[in-house]
Amino acid sequence: MSRRPIAVSCGDPSGIGPEIAAKAWRALGAELPFVLIGDAAHLPPGTPVARVEVADEAAAAARHGVPLLDHPFPVPARPGAPSPENARAVVDAIARAVDLAQSGAASAVTTAPIHKKALRDGAGFGFPGHTEFLAALAEVPRVVMMLACPGLRVVPVTIHVPLAQVPALLTPDLLEETLRITHAGLRRDFGIAEPQIAVAGLNPHAGEGGLMGHEEAEVIVPVLDRLRAEGMRLSGPHSADTLFHAEARAGYDAAVAMYHDQALIPIKTIDFAGGVNVTLGLPFIRTSPDHGTAYGIAGQDRADPSSMIAALRQADRMAQARQG
Repeated sequence: MSRRPIAVSCGDPSGIGPEIAAKAWRALGAELPFVLIGDAAHLPPGTPVARVEVADEAAAAARHGVPLLDHPFPVPARPGAPSPENARAVVDAIARAVDLAQSGAASAVTTAPIHKKALRDGAGFGFPGHTEFLAALAEVPRVVMMLACPGLRVVPVTIHVPLAQVPALLTPDLLEETLRITHAGLRRDFGIAEPQIAVAGLNPHAGEGGLMGHEEAEVIVPVLDRLRAEGMRLSGPHSADTLFHAEARAGYDAAVAMYHDQALIPIKTIDFAGGVNVTLGLPFIRTSPDHGTAYGIAGQDRADPSSMIAALRQADRMAQARQG
């Protein structure tokens, strides 16, 4: 286990972030210590809190309560109803977690869910989500989103864009960057010396020889051939409808899909509660639960912490891989 704690940003306190953080601490305790950056008033009533001054104190504090680095919010959180006055504090908590990881005080960052529109309305947050904000904080030009569970790792090349825009956005440069970052991440963060990556086509039946589209022949195949010549173990382009059954998944370490739903539908079908969002290409490790703020059940003690627990365990495994 990594000796340094994982820095957990509180996310939107009007959502389920505080609840799943508290439940994760009850499940993990000192077994996998983390330090929560947030306001104690947002935790569920009766949650033991162990305030710490520095991250190094988290492991000992975790025996007594949720290790907390105080991060006061301007106004009380209202479950299910975000307060614009709190938006800046949400953003600052993320930046503070990144500072801990960048300085070496934390082994990784795990982010509780945010609500992008609430942050934009309240703090002028100009990023599509966590991933792009973290890349800006780390000053890296491009990162890659991976979704991971015990049965599958999958990366979408294009993410939060309308489906009609995907063919134009799917350029050779974008695909090559995605494959290179995925390959490097599998080696550095997952400890896989020679990753095997399966690549999906864009069109039905991977274009079926041009009958159903030309992106495979014109964009995907040339990139795969070029990277195979460098020694990368890449297969495809595969028809996406045959890429995710159990026998197919046994043949690769990660799959690269061409668009959002092509990647996320299979992983959410296989393990809806346990999926983890991983950002590859950062100088620090970042994971997150693969769900949103769930305003509809916030404050009702109904939130399932499985994805948060999985995100913390994944971050710890990745920290060990980097140390190794």
